[in-house]
Amino acid sequence: MTRIVIAGGGVSGLSLAAQLAVTDHRHPVVVVDDGSRPLSAMAWASWSDRPGLLDAAASRWFDRVRVHVGGRTTVLPLGHYRYRVVRGDDLLTVVRRFTDPLPHFTFHPGHVDRVEDGGVIVDGQHMRARWVFDSVAGTAEPAPEDARLIFRGWHVRSERAAFDAETPTLFDFRTSQVNGASFVYVLPVDAHHALVEHTSFTVPGAEQDPAAQEEALAEYLAEVVGTGGHEIERDEQAALPLCSRQVPRRHSGVLTIGAEAGLLKASTGYAYQRIQRDSEAIAESLRRNGHPFELPVSPARFRMFDGVLLDVITKEPAQLERAFGALFRFRTAEPALRFLDEATTPAQELRLFAGLPAATYLRAARRRSWPSAAPNVR
Repeated sequence: MTRIVIAGGGVSGLSLAAQLAVTDHRHPVVVVDDGSRPLSAMAWASWSDRPGLLDAAASRWFDRVRVHVGGRTTVLPLGHYRYRVVRGDDLLTVVRRFTDPLPHFTFHPGHVDRVEDGGVIVDGQHMRARWVFDSVAGTAEPAPEDARLIFRGWHVRSERAAFDAETPTLFDFRTSQVNGASFVYVLPVDAHHALVEHTSFTVPGAEQDPAAQEEALAEYLAEVVGTGGHEIERDEQAALPLCSRQVPRRHSGVLTIGAEAGLLKASTGYAYQRIQRDSEAIAESLRRNGHPFELPVSPARFRMFDGVLLDVITKEPAQLERAFGALFRFRTAEPALRFLDEATTPAQELRLFAGLPAATYLRAARRRSWPSAAPNVR
């Protein structure tokens, strides 16, 4: 039998394991993970306009979002979309419902030292495999960083019932723009509890400024939310490289997956739903073709849009609020979400871009060089 090894048991490894379990029952599958990044500390938010295999893992669903842009607060219905939150422990529970009944699916605790042709090295021992799906080592040719997404989030308990439990705040620009194009994101749990996250798009390689982020969060909670006092129950932070160019994913029998494969959307930092679609396509390719490499490639213009936006906002931070204001100016958030899902037509994109400073974006486009077509993974 042909063995498949999934290197890494995070969101991309687990999502692929579930898709393989329901799509292709022919191959033994081993998921290798060392537990260094506990799933209990992880959660992902995303939007989707269609049902998915792992929907049962979602702990919260929302059908509207709040945005504050251009000095105005608006609550927007999501149209055909829904916004959801998936916690790491719940994701693992749902995935194991698909994999545990299958005797040829195993979860192997161990550290992946190296990924190589013909298998992986786990704790110094070679584990043979025909196909390796790698979310650990990453590609040997990483794409250049266009910008950096820096965020710090506080899980807070408010003294007052200050949060709208039914409406996440997707972005609120009532925060300082001194350290880069910045906004605040609020994901409510109930009226007294929420994740409040300060997010900044900065130049490549930029480091976090914890003091400035803490000051911005405290100011937002006091002056915008009006908590009347709050307790920080948990703190999280990260600095994510944003890359708009596509990276080579395939090396012989190895296919890079997840964020290491460039599935982090460069203009938003979201990856969960892109990982779901990619996992489904990999499993389907194995079923239909006997190999995992017949994968769809999105039109190159969307990577160009992402790269140009990052170029613009790292030079002129105020342009981020203007761009988001243009995307979310309609009666629902659906046109913007469809564009961010890379599912719009050029005519729809022209309508979305109306009102943006064309000269600014054209100058940014000229500063960049783009391939005429995206390299296919096949």
